[in-house]
Amino acid sequence: MELDDQIELEHILFSERKCRVCGQIKNLIESFYLTRKDRKVFLSSYSYECKECTKSRILKARKNKKPSLFLDECEYPDW
Repeated sequence: MELDDQIELEHILFSERKCRVCGQIKNLIESFYLTRKDRKVFLSSYSYECKECTKSRILKARKNKKPSLFLDECEYPDW
């Protein structure tokens, strides 16, 4: 039995990662965003936060902002 037969490419390259927000183990390539587009081979090129958690974080941050450009929502001083 040779060493090459026992080791596959997936054993060397991790194909799964645990999300730091939700704690679920997901597929690295399909479920995590690529943060460094020039280095697709390295594991450090992928985020530690899954796509679903990233989307919910961005949407939550956008909903909390109060639009102050509309006249109906502006607060004028009481003269």
